Parts: sequence; structure tokens; C-alpha cells
Amino acid sequence: MASPLDLMLADLREKYEAVPASGAFDRLYDDPEWGHMFAVLHKRLNEHFTDINGRAETTHHYWAENSRDLLALIRDLEADLHTLRRAGVEVELATSYVTALQRCRPWLSPSGGSTVPEDFEPIEVIAYEPVLTHASTRMQLNKQEHPVELKMVGSGSYAHVYSYVDPDYGIKFAVKRAKKELDERDIGRFKREFAVLSRLSFPYVVEVYRYDEARNEYRMEYCDTTLRNYIAKKNDTISFAARKRIALQFLYGINYLHHQKLLHRDISLQNVLLKVFGSGAVLVKLSDFGLVKDRSSEFTRTQTEVKGTIRDPMLDSFKDYAVVNEIYAIGHVLAYIFRGRESLPPATDEIGRIIHKCVVNDLGQRYQAVTELIAELERLEAPPSQTTA
Repeated sequence: MASPLDLMLADLREKYEAVPASGAFDRLYDDPEWGHMFAVLHKRLNEHFTDINGRAETTHHYWAENSRDLLALIRDLEADLHTLRRAGVEVELATSYVTALQRCRPWLSPSGGSTVPEDFEPIEVIAYEPVLTHASTRMQLNKQEHPVELKMVGSGSYAHVYSYVDPDYGIKFAVKRAKKELDERDIGRFKREFAVLSRLSFPYVVEVYRYDEARNEYRMEYCDTTLRNYIAKKNDTISFAARKRIALQFLYGINYLHHQKLLHRDISLQNVLLKVFGSGAVLVKLSDFGLVKDRSSEFTRTQTEVKGTIRDPMLDSFKDYAVVNEIYAIGHVLAYIFRGRESLPPATDEIGRIIHKCVVNDLGQRYQAVTELIAELERLEAPPSQTTA
């Protein structure tokens, strides 16, 4: 099912596909996905700026219909570029055009036409270079003379994730960049996520490498897919043995965190990543530590609203989050690994019994430590109807 953001982007594409631009503007934009939208907006801006320049030299009156159209265009620019930013497409309007719109906005009237100020300075109209450009598609590596191209690969509540290939080694890395609209508290949470990850070293936890204060981003190892997408695509062909290996890697990673006095607090099918190798083998990588809890966290002491993708119904306050609440989310992930469905299975077999013990409402009846779960899974044998290859 498409997400709300996917639907918004689909509507945005349809909105501009229905509007003709012209060859003179289309040729300025080589973006196959959003180039036509940029060309349409550029053309409309230039038409208005040219007309305003003409009226500033003659009657100083800008027609009523044109005034309303320019006001609508300003609203479209703000709303549509905001939609793109939410999807990780960072687009900037040329500074001179931003300034021009700021100069026009105060005297534009939605009715009766608009009076162009007597001292209005002509707008420099740009016709032969783009005025809408991507702001986040390049990154400068210290050892490289030219910046590398970034490709958008994912987006969450706090950050966009891009990938790039290191030109020296031919290895793909990821860049996690905080969204520009984050407030100071969320930027602090983002930086703390990096600080926590940078002191961890374990095969089943994603590695991070360097924080860039100027862009509020950090580099990390690249993973090929999420647990949700991997199993959704391969559910019919994954053997029991492969599911068990994935489940144990996932639990080993969580157990390592708990031994480091950390609670993830946002375990989900999206936050468990996988590196997929040519042989078909996979390696689990825990990611997205924005809600991680440790004893020194100021956020932990003050945060009471229950957050996280999989929320334990028995948890009243986020500051009281404990291992047994993490076990609840773990149970949901295990259900998806072994069954390929997000709904919880009945406790009619050994897997169902284990999952039920993770999510039972009586906290005292749940597993009290991940090591207990690991011991149970390590003893699991494939059901008679499933292959163990």
C-alpha cells in the first residue's frame, strides 16, 4: 500500500505533467523526474517578472488576474518544494528570485489589481540557466578534488539517507542527513544517535564513520534493504534455517546493546537492515538509534510520551521503558521473520508459543532477558514440512 507521502508525490507529478512548459525551459533541466515541474515554474516566474518590469516602466499597475496568479504561484512554490523536501529532494530557488518574490509580495493584492511601487527596481530575468537546483545531490570527500554524486535511498522522521560510491575503493557508503526543519532538541537527538553508534562495535550493529557539523550528517556503512522488504520479496522461498539465522543475528545484536546498558526503543521492520551478498547470505544490521535509552540520557529523564514504531500497550510512560517492553517489539519482529506477516500467529506451535511469551500482557510472564530468547531459538528445529537446507 502506498504511503501518504508517495500519494502526495504522485499527485505532484500529475499536477505538473498536465501543464505545458516550452522547449526553451525544458532544455535547462535534465532531471528526468522533476525537470518538467522546474521548467513549468521557471516559465511562470519569468512571465510574471517580465510583465512586472514592463508595468513598472509604464502604468505602475499590475492587472488583477495576474496578481492573483502570482500569489497562487508563490503558494505553489512554498507548498510543492516543501513536499519535495519531505521526500528527501532538496531543491533551492535562485537567491535573486527569492529576493524578487519577497519584494513583490507586500504590494500584491488579490483583488482590484496591484500598485507597483514608484521606486521598484527591475527584476533581472534569468532565461538561459536553471533557477531551481538540487541542493543535496553532491558531497565533497576530503581526498577528492570533485564532489561525489549522492542518491536518495530512504527517508524517516528525522533524516534522509543517501548513498554514494567511494571513487578510490569502489565501495558504496551511506550518508544520513538530518532534515532541515528539525528543532534544536531533535538535532541534539540526531547527534546523540551518532555518538552512541560511534562507540559501538559489533557485527550486527551498523557502523558509522564521521560527523559533519556543517550539514548535520554522518557517514555509515551501506545496507542493501530492510528486513520488511527482504522478507516481503522472498517470503515464499526462504527456508526455516535461513529465517532462524536472521532471527538469531537480530537477537545477538539486541543482546549486545543490552549488555552495553542501552535500550533501542524503536525496534521495527524498517530499522533492522540487511546486507545481502552474492551467494544469497545476509547479515543483519541494527540501525536508527534516535530513541536509544542509556543512563546518562537527558531525553530519557524527561521524555514521557510513548514513541517507537511497535509500541507496547502495557507501557504508560516512555521514561519507564525497560527490557520487557523491548521484548514486546522483538516478538513482533520475530513473528515477521518466521511467518512473513505482521500479524501475530496463534500459540499453536513452538514458534507461536515463543512469540506469545514475548507479547503477553502480563509483564512477569514475558522473557526477562534476550539471552532467554536466544536459548529458546537456538534449540528450535524446523517443522517437518519445511526444508532445513
